[in-house]
Amino acid sequence: MAFDTLKVVTYPDATLRQVCEMCDPNDKTLKKLARQMAKTMYKNNGCGLAAPQVGVLKRIIVVDCDQEDGEQNPIVMVNPVLVETRGREVVDEEGCLSCPGISVPIRRKEYAVVRYLDLDGEEWMIEGDGLLGRCLQHEIDHLDGKTLFESCDLSARIQALHDYEEAKAAGAKPGETRI
Repeated sequence: MAFDTLKVVTYPDATLRQVCEMCDPNDKTLKKLARQMAKTMYKNNGCGLAAPQVGVLKRIIVVDCDQEDGEQNPIVMVNPVLVETRGREVVDEEGCLSCPGISVPIRRKEYAVVRYLDLDGEEWMIEGDGLLGRCLQHEIDHLDGKTLFESCDLSARIQALHDYEEAKAAGAKPGETRI
């Protein structure tokens, strides 16, 4: 069954600054939305995508941080909750499909624990460090109306906003982290 990709909303679209509403686990449209989000994420070379990034103000994300073997195994998380972060704080560059053409240094704890529902309404926990831990925190930030620009420190924000304007002017597309 073919599903169309969705248009990635880019900064400064107001949708990206809004807190998303909880999903009804019985909502039958979530499965189609999740498939479209996953297809959109892969098409744009992403490892995570939150619903507001495609203009939908619902608490649903898709994540796949292990694509090195070419396999696509997205994890769909409905109403994810960041239960815990721990470990040392690590500053690393993050890109974002909604802020194409740039990478921004973001300080995050190295380990995250998230509770969520799958598309059948079953509750799960996922734990991760490295790219997965960072991705989980990044995507949940989106559900809370927080972009890369709110996640970095002030000096990085000033530089990132400047770089982003240049990247947009150069025609940056979602999935590009450098122009």
